[in-house]
Amino acid sequence: MYRPAKHGATIMHAPSPRARGFTLLELLVVIVIIGLLAAYVGPKYFSQLGKSEVTIAKAQIEAFEKSLDTYRLDVGRYPTTEEGMAALMTAPPAAGIKWNGPYLKKGVPQDPWGQAYQYRSPGSKGDYEIVSLGRDGQPGGTGDNADISSQ
Repeated sequence: MYRPAKHGATIMHAPSPRARGFTLLELLVVIVIIGLLAAYVGPKYFSQLGKSEVTIAKAQIEAFEKSLDTYRLDVGRYPTTEEGMAALMTAPPAAGIKWNGPYLKKGVPQDPWGQAYQYRSPGSKGDYEIVSLGRDGQPGGTGDNADISSQ
């Protein structure tokens, strides 16, 4: 706080004890509390990220299934394993004039972990099967590493 002097000079007073700032101990307590909150919230947040990648993979597989069904309606059959899902973007020679694609707007994306989806026709339980090998890119696994299949 200051008070003007008689001849325009300023007189400075020492700050009151309340206006000095935080002590080292108070700062350490705040840092510890922030660390505890981060340790509690962090794992919950990152487990949700893994769930969202699985959800994205399932949604992409469903979109492929719809496109494959439309392909089958036009051509009369599903693409062979050799033709793969690329047949949804460019007409394979065996499809002839019945092909009315492209059946996907932007091409065949990779799975959320950056790997190509695997397509087999006939599939293990149906006319076709689309598989993402999960985070680890290996067959089998559990949790985020589990395979995600259209079957």
